[in-house]
Amino acid sequence: MAWFTADFNRFFKDLAKNNHKEWFDANRKRYETSVKAPFAAFTEEAIARIAKHDKRIAIQAKDAIFRINKDIRFSKDKTPYKLEASAIISSAGRKDHSDPGIYFAFGPESVKFYGGCYMPDKDRLHRIREAIMKDGKGLAKVTGAKAFASHFGSIQGEANKILPAEFKAAAVKQPLIANKQFYVGAELPAKLVEDPKLMEVFMNHWLAMRPLNVWLVKAMKG
Repeated sequence: MAWFTADFNRFFKDLAKNNHKEWFDANRKRYETSVKAPFAAFTEEAIARIAKHDKRIAIQAKDAIFRINKDIRFSKDKTPYKLEASAIISSAGRKDHSDPGIYFAFGPESVKFYGGCYMPDKDRLHRIREAIMKDGKGLAKVTGAKAFASHFGSIQGEANKILPAEFKAAAVKQPLIANKQFYVGAELPAKLVEDPKLMEVFMNHWLAMRPLNVWLVKAMKG
């Protein structure tokens, strides 16, 4: 049985044409039935499955799911609602985006799975760079694994043009040291949201990214 009906993506398509409070309020019951409730159920089950492998995970769906309301304070686009449902499962949930876990978003554009570490703070970034210098082979083993390569390809992220002196020489041989983000991602067809095997696909992506997340957690601890 599928987790979501066809109205999940249809709701977001309709919202894209009517992205204002009046329409949303008039369609709130539809949102709660077709989007909010099944997405919460999927997230709760995903947390339970991941927790069997990772004892650090002790959050609930409400700790993982992002609000559908956008933060429009500093945005030129003042439409109030996001056009996808999203959550992040990690030990910190949505409170800390740099904590390695799995971010997922479902909408009419695609089904997205992202992992790794996005925008670590200065101290964590420093420790990740030190870990790459000390354990570059270990990281290469993680990213060279068949499951990782087939699901994600390689680590992504923006790189700093200027590095602290202690990392400059090492970055020539290990370019990832220059990164300030260390994430992986996959975007799949939107119709997957209606597939009964969605959870299986989700878990396959989580298992493929898990070794990288484990490596990053260890690296950030120093």
